[in-house]
Amino acid sequence: MTDQEIAKHKEDIDKLSQYNMAALQRFAPCGHPYFDMRNGDLSDYFQQKFKEKGGMTPGISKSLG
Repeated sequence: MTDQEIAKHKEDIDKLSQYNMAALQRFAPCGHPYFDMRNGDLSDYFQQKFKEKGGMTPGISKSLG
């Protein structure tokens, strides 16, 4: 993944709500770039931003099912 692609993904991550991030974490298909450890910088960035927004809460978890 190029630096430009990573920067675009980071912009997209910044726009996600806590709920949408939780849904992605729970339901994203295998190999999704936000959770692919080969994209360490990107996956670390997603996790950092998700934690900053409050992470997975019991209410969100129940809502997602």
